[in-house]
Formats: sequence, structure tokens, C-alpha cells
Amino acid sequence: MLQTRNAFSSFSVNDLKKAKDFYAQTLGLKVSESEMGLEIHPGDTDVFIYPKPNHAPATFTVLNFLVDDINKAVDELKKNGVRFEHYDGEIKTDEKGIHHNGGPSIAWFKDPAGNILSVLEKG
Repeated sequence: MLQTRNAFSSFSVNDLKKAKDFYAQTLGLKVSESEMGLEIHPGDTDVFIYPKPNHAPATFTVLNFLVDDINKAVDELKKNGVRFEHYDGEIKTDEKGIHHNGGPSIAWFKDPAGNILSVLEKG
């Protein structure tokens, strides 16, 4: 039944204009607007972003961007003003904010609404 339907992901933000600027200008994604919110188009994927007055940022990663070279992606995003998260403990990150231990390298950052996003190096 569901195998024959397209699916898409969605998450909320507290300010559509800030979200549009961030996803279009800072991340360089194609963004389209509708009455209900924003649609971002990373590659062949569609992700819907909707406004929510009582938005609370997710405490988990809501969107992962696969990249060929994580160091290059982190450097380019930093030039655009993205701040990467730094963690200690089990998911310790290096000085650039990249986690290299046990699996693909990954670096986390937040959108203006506080949602957690990542760049993830393809294996």
C-alpha cells in the first residue's frame, strides 16, 4: 500500500522568513514557498518546513545532507556563517566540529529555529 506512494519529510520552525533565508542563502538550496510553508529541494528530495507558533526545536537530527568530502563541506558552510556544534563524550567532535569515530564522519549544526541538521560523509 504505502510502497506505491511518494513520501516526504517535514519539520517546524518559528520564523519562515529566517528559515527561507537560511536554507536558500546560507545553505544554497532551492526553496519554494506555498500558503502552508516552505519546500526545500536538496537533490531529488523534497522537505516541507511549516510555521508553528509554539515551535520547540527537535532534540535529534531532523535532516542529514550527504556530502563527498566532509572537511570541504564544513569549511564552505563556515564561510557562509554556519556554526558547528561541538560535543564531548561518546560523540566527541574535533576542533572543526566533525565526529570521526565509528561510522561515517558527521558534523552537526542548527538552523535559525534551533533544529539540528548535519552533513554526513558518504562512505
